[in-house]
Amino acid sequence: MATVTNTDYTKPPRGLRWRSNTIFILSTVAVGLFTDLFLYGLIVPILPFVLSDRISIPHSEIQSYTSLLLACYAGASVVFSLPAGYIADKLPARQLPFLIGLVALTLATVLLFVGKSITVLVVARILQGTSAAVVWTIGMALVMDTVGSANLGVTIGSIFSIISVGELLAPVVGGVIYAKAGPNAVLGLGLGLLAIDFIMRLLVVEKKVAARYGLVDPSSDNSSETAQDDEDADEESPLMGTKDDEEHWKIPKDQPKWIKALPIVYCLSDARLLCAQVVAFTQAALLGVFDATIPTEAQDLFGFDSLKAGVMFMPLVLPYLLLGPLAGKFVDRYGTKPACVVGFASQTIPLILLRIPHAGGGAEIAKFSVCVGLAGVGLALISSPSIVEASYVIEKYHKANKGFFGEEGPYAQLYAINSVCFCFGLTVGPLVAGALRDSIGYGNMNAVIAAWSFLISILSFFYMGGQPRILKKSR
Repeated sequence: MATVTNTDYTKPPRGLRWRSNTIFILSTVAVGLFTDLFLYGLIVPILPFVLSDRISIPHSEIQSYTSLLLACYAGASVVFSLPAGYIADKLPARQLPFLIGLVALTLATVLLFVGKSITVLVVARILQGTSAAVVWTIGMALVMDTVGSANLGVTIGSIFSIISVGELLAPVVGGVIYAKAGPNAVLGLGLGLLAIDFIMRLLVVEKKVAARYGLVDPSSDNSSETAQDDEDADEESPLMGTKDDEEHWKIPKDQPKWIKALPIVYCLSDARLLCAQVVAFTQAALLGVFDATIPTEAQDLFGFDSLKAGVMFMPLVLPYLLLGPLAGKFVDRYGTKPACVVGFASQTIPLILLRIPHAGGGAEIAKFSVCVGLAGVGLALISSPSIVEASYVIEKYHKANKGFFGEEGPYAQLYAINSVCFCFGLTVGPLVAGALRDSIGYGNMNAVIAAWSFLISILSFFYMGGQPRILKKSR
């Protein structure tokens, strides 16, 4: 097989056309991201039971250690995402780091299921988080390389609506398999998924590599669509909110050397881009809150084992399955602002209502499930706006400043920063949720999270998709 380092382009590798096909490349990225999220979520409902059964952690310390292990994953992603993005923008191809990330994920998965000490589990989660930093940064950059800017929004929206199911479906699957067949069966499932992922990553041939063999994919030529995007952008464009002033996106030429070395930093002064990162952080924090507290709350209130605790994630999963693609289309058609405003505002209701269920039977379980399901609807709405908004802003800067970001643009750096914010949310969410739940109780914890979600809804109204039209008209 020809690799990305092969300098002999006279003899193309077997299956070059289908291996470099847009659908196959995007499927490979989607499977890679799905695998990362799935393996992250697979351990969530069984962590309390692993800590108790395998390591003999006292029940009073289970919540703290659960939150710690969830946070180790995300913390490692925060640390390694930006270096991964910087390196990715310098490399001629994405395949090698993509494969290295998978090797780290495989090692992490094995350690998670054989480790018999907190230290080993922490190392495993750090390795898993490091892998996530590489996979998400390289994967998103590979999407950009494959479809171009014209189709980036709809592509990422579609991928996110699908892979987000993996992160939420995994706790259900992990809990059921752990209870029915034990930890070895869960490990086997993880390794099987990793094997499929590895084969796809090994086979994929990037568009830029295929072009060296003379293969041109018509679907990768987005010049006409890109030009039309520029011409059609007016004050009715949902992503923009107001008519673009090209001067707004111009970067002064007298920038210091460190800005020229890492040009994405200059773009972070843009309020829209900053808001998109805050949205990514909060979206992930909400996921982390549910991941860290649903299993322990279900165990305390209803005496659930890992199987039943995993099933309690199903109300979160179903809205993603049913509404995720529709939410992505909503963002494409109406922009990021309404999706964020409605999505975050709607979170406040189920979060506050989660203080109602108490210990008891079927009626209390039903109340808990309904509240979690309503939260899932809001999560579906906010699954893609942050990355779509951030990509749009960077695209405008890239077009307005030819040569400043280099030929490929700063997209890997952008997705690294987005990954940092998302993973920082996954770090903070479980830690804050665990601390608040232990100190002020589950109901009050959710009230605090609801207030934060409502504040982000207000922030999104003012900054996502540009200035609100109602404020623009009032001038």
